[in-house]
Amino acid sequence: MESAFAEGAERALEDAYLLHGGLIYTFCRRTVGESVAEDITQEVFIRAYRNREQFKPERGTLAGWLMAIAKNRVVDHFRAEQRHKSSRGEHGRIEAAEEHEIERAGERLMIAEALRRLPERTQKVIALRYFDDLTHHQIADRLKMPLGTVKSDLRRGLEQIRRQLESAHE
Repeated sequence: MESAFAEGAERALEDAYLLHGGLIYTFCRRTVGESVAEDITQEVFIRAYRNREQFKPERGTLAGWLMAIAKNRVVDHFRAEQRHKSSRGEHGRIEAAEEHEIERAGERLMIAEALRRLPERTQKVIALRYFDDLTHHQIADRLKMPLGTVKSDLRRGLEQIRRQLESAHE
């Protein structure tokens, strides 16, 4: 699907929206509110498709690339709001802390999306390790799996999550 998007295949935009539209809309809704979220989500997909030659599947996931565009659009939205306030005599500008919060919100959603895409067994292993704070041995005992399988699932799952997060920062 990602190569098809980069090449501009006939249904690529529709497929990308069906697959990633919920993620992008959720991020936008949480950062700018429901009233603007749909517009920014639509802008993200239009910009992405118009600039699809810049997407490199070998460098990261489509979800990560779309999230990077969404974060930029949200920051642009806040900056435009601040310019509008300044033109009316109100003071204020987007603070570095606000930009950091936008970044963190996007990363949390990207992690959740990456987890959702992992095989169910790998999701369980990661949840037990990082949410329940179990050791590798405890996970192996609980899931009745070989210790090596637990370690492999954990390593591969974290690598997939890392790749998605890296592609969101490019």
